[in-house]
Amino acid sequence: MRSTPPFPRRWDGSLVHVRARRSLRVSSDSASRLLRSGQSDRCQDCGNRIEWYHRTNERPVRLHPQELPVETVPAACQWHVSCGVAHPSGDGSGWCRLPHALLCPARSAIPDVPELTELRRALAVSTRRLIDRGIFVPPSARPSAEGSSTAACRPARPVVQLLYVRYLASRPVDEIQCVAQTRRRHRCTSPLLAPGAPAGVWALLSTATAHGQLPLPGAVMAVYVLTGLPYAEQLRWRAQRCPEHSAIPTAPDMAVTEWETFNPLVHHEHIHTRLPTLTRRPGPAGLSRKGTQP
Repeated sequence: MRSTPPFPRRWDGSLVHVRARRSLRVSSDSASRLLRSGQSDRCQDCGNRIEWYHRTNERPVRLHPQELPVETVPAACQWHVSCGVAHPSGDGSGWCRLPHALLCPARSAIPDVPELTELRRALAVSTRRLIDRGIFVPPSARPSAEGSSTAACRPARPVVQLLYVRYLASRPVDEIQCVAQTRRRHRCTSPLLAPGAPAGVWALLSTATAHGQLPLPGAVMAVYVLTGLPYAEQLRWRAQRCPEHSAIPTAPDMAVTEWETFNPLVHHEHIHTRLPTLTRRPGPAGLSRKGTQP
């Protein structure tokens, strides 16, 4: 038989009011459903850990997860975080943050920043260990569509048009992943292009954008068009949520959305003038093409 534990009381015998603990929640009217802190992730090029931070009126930036002494970092490369927002400058303290792009071993080193050579070398060693353990596969070792006998013309970073705005995706359309947080506090692994959900169509459109820019001379590009879908479905794609988490507005996001506003002058290397519904097959007279489904 267990006795009921007494309620906590003060020295004068009055009851102590204990507030029930509540889990941390995000406001339903928040523009970004992410908490104002660094969102952990891994670089797709080197596999090392990074943290995503928001910037004022700009795309989120990838920062190195550790602070560095300001005497080891040039003043032009110093960043600081204030109230969950990253700023490209120092904050007057003896520590600063650093963009991952300056340290990524998969990119060429910047000759004007020799102070970061040792840290780049340490990240390169970390990348090699991740590859040896099978945790990370470098982009050069990933299966490529060009190396197969039946290679589909599938852009690695397609241009998607939704809500009459064109965005550059970070991965193929069928691999765009939901950013919502599951009950186990992991990122949802469901794709946006769910089997039962309506899909977009590929079309050859002009390279002109909605920003009033002139199109490239005589150029058309393959665009995955979603403007024919219902408005709610386009909002789901813009929020980068699977159909299941789109119906749960209280579920917070685990990562930032990967959409990047498309600019034909800046992202010209991602312009494809051929629809990805064509399959190239080697034939006796070179390469022939056969139509397939996307």
